[in-house]
Amino acid sequence: MLDSRSGSVPSEVGIMIDLASRLSERPVARGSAPWPGHEYAKGWGVFGLPFDSGHVLALRVFPESSFGPYRTVWHRTPGGAWSIYVDGPRLDTACPRYYGPACETTGFAAVRLTWTGPASLRVTMDAPSLQWTLSARTTPVLTALNAMSTVLPLASWRARTLVRGRERMARALGLGRLQMTGVMPSGHVGTLMPRRMYYVADARAVLDGTDLGRPTRLDRNPRIGEVPLPARGILAIGQAAWQVRNPTAHERTRTNPKLN
Repeated sequence: MLDSRSGSVPSEVGIMIDLASRLSERPVARGSAPWPGHEYAKGWGVFGLPFDSGHVLALRVFPESSFGPYRTVWHRTPGGAWSIYVDGPRLDTACPRYYGPACETTGFAAVRLTWTGPASLRVTMDAPSLQWTLSARTTPVLTALNAMSTVLPLASWRARTLVRGRERMARALGLGRLQMTGVMPSGHVGTLMPRRMYYVADARAVLDGTDLGRPTRLDRNPRIGEVPLPARGILAIGQAAWQVRNPTAHERTRTNPKLN
């Protein structure tokens, strides 16, 4: 069954931004999580983008993580079936590590990114074939919130009252009922920590010959497993951290990040 929809995305006054300069040349690294006993991924992506056809896309670009760099494209059909495609050495060191149990399909694909303007991006994928273009913008409210968020310490994400405050702010921004901390489909307890957010102003996507329609804002958040994604298109810069479930297996995976 399709999510109920609240129509087209509102047209708030936008402010010019230059994301291409900020995001196109990020160094790759296999680093350490911000907190003991956690694994992490750091970078940016389209947190979620619902279309009026019922399809949903998402993009993750993590040049830095506990296991090394990777990119992923997520797709949900109008019927609710999720797929995650990984451009990286392993599925279990990328997004399927946390969200794979909620997917019908996980696999490898070549994901290419091209900045066509300061805030305009083209995403292509080989199989399945994807041609996805989008542009992002900010508003005076988002600009003020981003400035405040970047000066708050990472420790502020460990205080439940501050996390709830951020979730309430997300609702005020039209993102619906997000949960920044929760249990992933894999059983990992994770915290999503966006530092900067920008609205997706416009987008078009064609997946294996199917036009996915126009961006929209939903009345109910799309979910992957029990994890809600934004009710409207949002591009976010930040990181995520998940509690290590099995320290021995975690260290073995870090030691051999390229094994299939």
